[in-house]
Amino acid sequence: MKHLYEKAPGASKTTLLLLHGTGGNEYDLLPLAKCIDPEAAVLSVRGNVLEHGMPRFFRRLAEGVFDEADLLFRTQELNQFLDQAAETYAFDRNQVIAIGYSNGANIAASLLFHHPRALHGALLHHPMVPRRGIELPDLTGTPVFIAAGTNDPICADVETKELQALLEHANADVSLYWLNDGHRLTTEEVEAAARWYRTAL
Repeated sequence: MKHLYEKAPGASKTTLLLLHGTGGNEYDLLPLAKCIDPEAAVLSVRGNVLEHGMPRFFRRLAEGVFDEADLLFRTQELNQFLDQAAETYAFDRNQVIAIGYSNGANIAASLLFHHPRALHGALLHHPMVPRRGIELPDLTGTPVFIAAGTNDPICADVETKELQALLEHANADVSLYWLNDGHRLTTEEVEAAARWYRTAL
């Protein structure tokens, strides 16, 4: 997978996995990493799927309708890539924390749903429920931050609450932050995520 890796400047064992939104790339969320944890290593990945020339992490059939087979394949692909990257760059595979926005948040949530040891924690900006009708693995001790907009035209508040409930039922430690905005990624929520990160991780 196309990506960039920045080694931790100090002794931190944390690696921030950056996962962009539709149409983004591996450079988009680098400023977030500096805001969240400037001492962490950074692994920023570009999605392998193109939708009208725009990179994504998995295909969709329509707005808000995921191609479930492709989602499962791409989730496995990303998990295997993380295993390989940990060997290549010699980072601690058990200390990977995802920061995802929109489509990137959805693939991060899918990692939590299907590979419970893939992530040490996750910061999900405007995510949706990746899959329904499955039993989630035990996520005890996994901290998850969700940022959501009360006026988000893509992700309704009921979807956000459903995702929170599913993760909490799997024993994840979920913190939900609401902002009076839409689907865009805002400075307000990034600052809230940074405050949460300092106390939760």
